[in-house]
Amino acid sequence: MTSTRLVPVETLHRIVEVASRAPSVHNTQPWRWHGGSHTLELYADRSRQLRETDPDGRNLTLSCGVALHHAQVAAGALGWETRVARHPDPDQPDLLAFLDLTPGTLPATAEETLTALDQRCTDRRRFTAWPVPEERQAHLARLANHWGARAVALTDESERFIAERLVRRAQQLQWADPAARAEQAAWQHRGTGDGLPVGSLPGPGDLAATHPHRFQGVWEERAEPDLEASDGLLVFFDTYDDAPSWLRAGEGLGAMWLAATTAGLALVPLSQVIEVPETRTAFQAEVLGSLAHPLLLVRVGWRSTARPLPARTPRRPVSEVLELD
Repeated sequence: MTSTRLVPVETLHRIVEVASRAPSVHNTQPWRWHGGSHTLELYADRSRQLRETDPDGRNLTLSCGVALHHAQVAAGALGWETRVARHPDPDQPDLLAFLDLTPGTLPATAEETLTALDQRCTDRRRFTAWPVPEERQAHLARLANHWGARAVALTDESERFIAERLVRRAQQLQWADPAARAEQAAWQHRGTGDGLPVGSLPGPGDLAATHPHRFQGVWEERAEPDLEASDGLLVFFDTYDDAPSWLRAGEGLGAMWLAATTAGLALVPLSQVIEVPETRTAFQAEVLGSLAHPLLLVRVGWRSTARPLPARTPRRPVSEVLELD
């Protein structure tokens, strides 16, 4: 006997479509969804894990956490309440979350929310020179914390100096690793529904100038700093460096990124410093005082309204990531 479908297929399809707009490391989109009569299950897709730079699956789980956040927000904007169980089955470690959907009230801000989720993108070009006020950074951290993550703004000059030094060191170490370089190259210009196509990464000729990023190699010879004084800098951290902490950090990142988008801010993850064991350990000791594990560093700044948004990265069709009963 088949169960009565309580949530229309079109609704599940739309929720997953919006959730799949979530950012992911190298745009790997490392998630799978299974839809029931009134449920969605989120699974990690290990076939898309970056084995060289993410052997533990930290970035994979963080990416899935952002998708989980987007799914909850999208469901709410479509008039459905969600009750979420994270890591519900110890025997299925790749089952990251179970969402139970029940009818709710369509919010007045539904259209604006769905538009913001759709417009969110990663803009690696330099921010404007306007500083991000400390209170604005603290507000973004509080939004992430509201979703169960732990985040704080780094405003102390010595902490920022250390963070920049470690980001640069991580870039150098990864670029010196042929396997890491090959893995990065494999996710560029794939010509499919994932990865980073031409146009999504700013090139040397970009008149707006760019921040150094992992796909541009070693930046030792650059005269300008990686981090401008006007940039905001926030770190996600937790007492534990495990899958539940990574998933919660991803949900918090999704909340932070959505709020930044609606406020006219751009947000760029600096995950390399956490990916490299040497710099992750140094960051934990020198910035966090060995009191917590760093999970992700992000840079935030004001977007220029005088230039168009960068090219959107592609997404796989929903039919590839959603299986229905």
